[in-house]
Amino acid sequence: MGQKYLASGFHIAMRLWEEEQPGEPAAPSRRDYETVGYVIKGRAELHLEGQKVVLEPGDSWIVPTGASHMYRILEAFTAVEATYPPAHVHGRDEE
Repeated sequence: MGQKYLASGFHIAMRLWEEEQPGEPAAPSRRDYETVGYVIKGRAELHLEGQKVVLEPGDSWIVPTGASHMYRILEAFTAVEATYPPAHVHGRDEE
């Protein structure tokens, strides 16, 4: 999916999305983990439970467990995220 895992513990993982390019957004999804993120570079829209938030450098966000969401990249986007529990365990982020 384009992410690089930076660190992973038993309860939490951290990953980097680096230079993600604009394109067609994926369909909205729901995940069985919580995500918090911080924008390093670029811009994106986060569509979360019917609301749209524009993410820019210095912004942070949270996607609660089970929330319907999707991202639309507006400019080459670099961000770091932490997921609880770790997103990569048991293929949670492969959908």
